[in-house]
Amino acid sequence: MHPALAQRVRNLLLAGLTLAGWLSFAAPAIAEDAAPLAPAIVDAAEATPSFLHDVMPVLSKAGCNLGTCHGNKNGKGGFRLSLRGQTPEDDYTALSREFAGRRINSLSPEQSLILLKPTTAIAHQGGQRFGIDSIEYETLHRWIAGGAPGPQSDAPALVSLSVSPEEEVLVAPQDELRVTATATFTDGTTRDVTRMAVYETSNMLAEVSPEGVVRRLGDGETTVLVRFLETQVPVRLAFIPRRDDFVWSDPPVQNYIDRLVWEKLRRLRIHPSPPADDATFVRRAYLDAIGVLPTADEASRFVEDTSSDKRAKLVDELLARAEFAGAWALKWSDLVRNEEKVLDAKGVDLFYDWMRQSFADGKPLDEFVREMVASRGSTYDNPPANFWRAHRDPFTRAETTAQLFLGVRLQCAKCHNHPFDRWTQDDYYSWSAMFARIDYEVVENDRKDEFDKHEFKGEQIVQVKDEGEVKNARTGKNAEPRLLGAETPPLDEKADRLEPAAEWIANGDNELFARTQANRIWYHVMGRGVVEPVDDFRPTNPPSNPELLDALTEDFIEHDFDVKHLVRTIMTSTVYGLSAQPNETNGGDEANFARAVVRRLTAEQLLDAQCQVLDEAADFNGFDQGTRAGELPGVQRVRPRDKRPSTADRFLTVFGKPQRLLACECERSDETTLSQALLLVGGEGLHERLSADDNRLGRLVHSNLENEQIIDELYWTALARPPSEVERSRCVELLNTSSDRRTALEDITWALLNAKEFIFRH
Repeated sequence: MHPALAQRVRNLLLAGLTLAGWLSFAAPAIAEDAAPLAPAIVDAAEATPSFLHDVMPVLSKAGCNLGTCHGNKNGKGGFRLSLRGQTPEDDYTALSREFAGRRINSLSPEQSLILLKPTTAIAHQGGQRFGIDSIEYETLHRWIAGGAPGPQSDAPALVSLSVSPEEEVLVAPQDELRVTATATFTDGTTRDVTRMAVYETSNMLAEVSPEGVVRRLGDGETTVLVRFLETQVPVRLAFIPRRDDFVWSDPPVQNYIDRLVWEKLRRLRIHPSPPADDATFVRRAYLDAIGVLPTADEASRFVEDTSSDKRAKLVDELLARAEFAGAWALKWSDLVRNEEKVLDAKGVDLFYDWMRQSFADGKPLDEFVREMVASRGSTYDNPPANFWRAHRDPFTRAETTAQLFLGVRLQCAKCHNHPFDRWTQDDYYSWSAMFARIDYEVVENDRKDEFDKHEFKGEQIVQVKDEGEVKNARTGKNAEPRLLGAETPPLDEKADRLEPAAEWIANGDNELFARTQANRIWYHVMGRGVVEPVDDFRPTNPPSNPELLDALTEDFIEHDFDVKHLVRTIMTSTVYGLSAQPNETNGGDEANFARAVVRRLTAEQLLDAQCQVLDEAADFNGFDQGTRAGELPGVQRVRPRDKRPSTADRFLTVFGKPQRLLACECERSDETTLSQALLLVGGEGLHERLSADDNRLGRLVHSNLENEQIIDELYWTALARPPSEVERSRCVELLNTSSDRRTALEDITWALLNAKEFIFRH
């Protein structure tokens, strides 16, 4: 048989065409058999396109394999492709074999459905994806005319994608630049794929043409994601106004944080805000370091201090206080799901106390995490074992440890390769297999609700068995246990997988761990991560200042993961002490730390601040009177069905205290709601505390202090500053003219507790 005919028959058999299709397909080759042989060498431009390297990029470029189109798990219009080209073999089958191969017409390529529909020659619900004069059309047409060959197992694989530029600042009037993309394959060849790469922007500040030309739509920073086949590369761009009169203000440098932040701001022609005043700084430092307000004496003493190093001294004093450990135990209790329903009250208390003592002792964070991940035994005798008590199956354990300790959100990879990251389905199930052998011996379970299988009350023993696997949903076979994106030590059949997982996760050589935890600490001090969201590290979500994150990470590792050291370094920087007041250059910037982040006090901070101003403790069900909200180890000590929540319990819920059902910073809400406004304006708990006979107001009314002194004390206590002359005179006038001095004082205090200056951290 003529070689051309033999090749077409092979392609035909792969495509599964009908007999009629076979005859039409083979006819040209039969005719060729009687004709003179064609030249053996064909010009590269006329060679049949590769399914893997040419056709698959066309499907991606046209958006055919997106989740909103045929990449949907159910497909569209009876045609289903793998999401973003995850499985080319399946896509080839769908194109060439389904419905007797009706999507491809090798005899008349232009009559193929995969050309007629995307060009809207016939009705297509997805609209026009490309024109008949486009490179997409020409590529598919030549591929079909060449016999529509399928993916070849020995075809060179994509090794890397290089993009230029990787970062650029465009100063007006420069409004556009061209991005180029070059693919490198395993056979050493390279290829310009600029035209066939896919371009996606992170916001609406820019648009990208099919040829890779990025155009400004607004001022600010954006990330352009360049994708070719399974590889994605981010390009960070900044569009800034010209600002011909810009002269760098040259603010002071206290440490490497200032230097790296200033370098970025100078490139962007952004001036940082001036330093915050002392009253703002002292209130901010207390809230950030220990979660409570300074007392009136503490605030006034700091403001009146004239020493040049008083801010650094204050930071050292705060970090040495016991409340520092409690504040970080609270943050981590949110993350590790330390709540009463699954852990029970005793487990919650023991776990919280272990965390608080760990921070009080200065335990390195890598050791802290290793102890949790490798923990086993009694949840009462070995408190970190409670970490596994809240995560009852291998997939939850795998997703939680990846997101919490490595900054990797793996959930998408459970059903398909991650669309925005490098993780595959195989990675997901192999990582899950590392946690498949954790089991529980329930020593006792005195649950209150017999029908709630998620409620536990009593001691449990966390065990690591020598058997247990997870099945890979893609292959249907047991997944091979592997570390996430790292070389896995040899594991025999009955090996303990938890120990090597813990050792690898919390290790100075594990860049994922160190960067994620350094970023988390920065987030809790500064109010925004260098990577945001704080636990979503991926190439397509780059840090706003990569050099800063690198330096923070290196510093954290060099100081043996000392949380207190890194907090001190951040809080003693000039950047930390900036005002929140914007200037004409940084008003629209939120990601580069040119000014302080204004954020609402957390639920616990706000309630404790109210109680501190009034010197009247809140009442929490199940706890002694006088317990601060920031000291509560769990979520709800007494079930609402057993006892109506106290006003303080309801306050925390309304103001966003998380229920600790997720291992994510995102569960804590700082959104404003009508319910919050009603609690602040007329909430039962606040008015009870305002009107209590023996609170601060009662003592002030019956004291020998002048009205001016009373107002001064209230302002220093609530706002860490003295009242202005206008504020003082009006408040004093109200007290002097009121027939009920106590009621007038309550009104003034109520106004302070509802002031934006009180509710927000500036």
